Amino acid sequence: MAATNGRAGKRPNSVWLTERPPLKRKADQPAGLDRDKIVAATVRLLDTEGLAKFSMRRLAAELGVTAMSVYWYVDTKDDLLELALDSVMGEMRMPDEDAADRDWRDHLRALAGEYRALLTGHPWVVRLLGTYINIGPHSIAFSNATMRVMKESGLSLEQITGGLSAVFQFVYGFATIEGLFDARCAEAGMPVDEYFQQVMSAVQGRPEFAETMANSTKVMEARGGTTVREMRDRDFAFALDLQIAGIEALRDRGDAPGPGPR
Repeated sequence: MAATNGRAGKRPNSVWLTERPPLKRKADQPAGLDRDKIVAATVRLLDTEGLAKFSMRRLAAELGVTAMSVYWYVDTKDDLLELALDSVMGEMRMPDEDAADRDWRDHLRALAGEYRALLTGHPWVVRLLGTYINIGPHSIAFSNATMRVMKESGLSLEQITGGLSAVFQFVYGFATIEGLFDARCAEAGMPVDEYFQQVMSAVQGRPEFAETMANSTKVMEARGGTTVREMRDRDFAFALDLQIAGIEALRDRGDAPGPGPR
C-alpha cells in the first residue's frame, strides 16, 4: 500500500511529485558529485549492507563527502530511497511488443521473470515497494507493460487487476521467500546448496520428521534439479504456468466477478 504523510487533505509524499529548482553549484560543493552518482552509490550500499544499515551519514562516507553535500541534491532520505528504487526498476528488460510472433503468455512469463530477478537481485526492493507509491518513470513503464499484456489475455476489464495480482503478487511472495532464505544462508556463512544439505541431513533419521522427509524426498526426486537454484526455477516456471492456465480457463469460461459471494 502506498505510504502517505498521514495528514488529511494532503497528497502522498513522493520525490516524483516534488519540483526542485535547478541546482547551482556552490564553491564548497564537491566536484564531480551529482544526483546520479549519489543514487548509484545508494544502490550499491543497499545491495551490500541492506536497508536497515543504510543512512545518509553512511552514504556520505561512501562518497567521501559530508552529509550536507548529499542533501544539496536530495531533500530527504525517503526521496533518495525512491530514486534508488526506480533506478533498479530500470534494470528490467521489457519484451518486444512489436514482434510479429508476439504471444501474451510468453510476454507475461518474461515480465514475471524480470520482476523475480529484480526482487532477488536487490532484496531491499521488497520492503520499499510497499512503502512508496512507485510512480517513477521505470516503475510506470513496467506497470504499463503488465497492464498491456494482461489486456491481451482476453480477461474482462473487471478481471484484469485480479489477474495482475494473481501473477505478480505470486512473484513477489516467491521472490521474498527466496531472498529471506538466501539471507539466512549468508548470515550462516554458507553457500545456499551447502546450507540446504545441512538442514536436510539434520532432520533425516529423526522420527518426528519421518513422514515429511518421505514425502519431500519423493517429490524432490520427481521434480528434479541438482541445486537449490534449479529446484526453485522449476517450481517457479510451473507455478507461473498454473497462473496462466487459470487466466485462460476463466477467460474461456466467460465468467466475470459478481457483486456478491461466489
